[in-house]
Amino acid sequence: MDQAEVDLLKRMMEWEGQRSEPPEGFPALPDMPAARYTSAEYFALEQEHIFGKSWLFAGHIDEVPEPGCYMRWDNAGQPLVIVHGSDGVVRAFYNTCRHRGAPVVTDQRGKSMRLVCSYHNWTYKTDGTLVGIPERRDFANLDLACRSLISVRCERFGNCIFVNLDDHAMPLLDWLGPLAAEWAEFGFDRVRLGARHSFELNCNWKVAMEANMEVYHVPFIHPTTVAPLVDAKRNFNSFYPNGHARMLAPPPAQTDRAHVRAIDSPPEWKQIETVGELGRTCTQSYTLFPNWVSPLSNYFVPPLVFWPTSLGTTRLELVTMALDWGEGPAPDLWTVPDPAASHGRAMSPIILEDTQFGEAIQRSMESRAFRSVPLSYQEARIYYFHQQCDAMIGANRVPPELRVDPVIDARWAGPDDPRFRLV
Repeated sequence: MDQAEVDLLKRMMEWEGQRSEPPEGFPALPDMPAARYTSAEYFALEQEHIFGKSWLFAGHIDEVPEPGCYMRWDNAGQPLVIVHGSDGVVRAFYNTCRHRGAPVVTDQRGKSMRLVCSYHNWTYKTDGTLVGIPERRDFANLDLACRSLISVRCERFGNCIFVNLDDHAMPLLDWLGPLAAEWAEFGFDRVRLGARHSFELNCNWKVAMEANMEVYHVPFIHPTTVAPLVDAKRNFNSFYPNGHARMLAPPPAQTDRAHVRAIDSPPEWKQIETVGELGRTCTQSYTLFPNWVSPLSNYFVPPLVFWPTSLGTTRLELVTMALDWGEGPAPDLWTVPDPAASHGRAMSPIILEDTQFGEAIQRSMESRAFRSVPLSYQEARIYYFHQQCDAMIGANRVPPELRVDPVIDARWAGPDDPRFRLV
């Protein structure tokens, strides 16, 4: 990000703090249908067309660090195995033997230069090629070359591994669009995996995720944690192609500390020296459609990833990536020790604040009183997200009573955002 862009964004944050109404020309946001959070029909469409066609964060290279390393992965509802090939390429396959459908690997993680189905010992190389079957004489005209494991699109951004169940999806870098250039300063190719923990939430995945897509709630939900460090009134939201978005907010004016972020970092953490001024002095959080939200700073890359497990339940993954910490304790931004918890960790106070009302909200949404959702200008990232949901599904597939009107058009998601002319 060059200095001219930095200066422009700083002016936009100041403009946000001084405005008395939404910017001229910004579309009024129609109410969103309430049933988008409670409809089984819409949930099925999300599973097929959003999670079945988007690039999804699957893991970090530290989880499959060497040739032969593999891990099972089924967060998108399909049984997959991610494999570090003997040629150094990381690939993803359906964890389904081409014989009678048994899983090729049953351990959550492991290392082997051959993937061997435990049922009948069909054997595959790390590139998915079928290389051996017992009693081959009994299989007339079986062409092993046609029985490789079924591959899944798998690409990397730095050390992060992404998968896409759609064979015809655009490349990952095209999906990221301008985010790829903006994220270059944060060392995605150098950060290691410090922590990755999952927690179950009793609410729709959009309810859980949207708590991290606006700062309207910050003074009320985070009065002693985030609010003292983030000036919600000077927050500036940006929109990007493919449904991605960013929030950018400075610290409150009275704060005199040199480096302020939404969540502070222990001083012993290594700084990512390539991070620019905004990453060092402001809180910025990116929504990577469909289910990744992450603040980025000069200390860490810590995504929160939201996986729908049913219409009313969500698995929240809390991930911390940071520069190599050497012999010290691995950094974990989002969780704290808890001997009583099943895996010895509990959600941090900030995450607890954001998730505390999820179950109650879900129950209220299922009541007769919940009819529609009015959103403010400061909540426009949520509306934009819902627009992209319908775009991925296909508006013609969404029942008319569940659709959102695509009122935030491409003008607001590009380098010539009309709001830039206001400063």
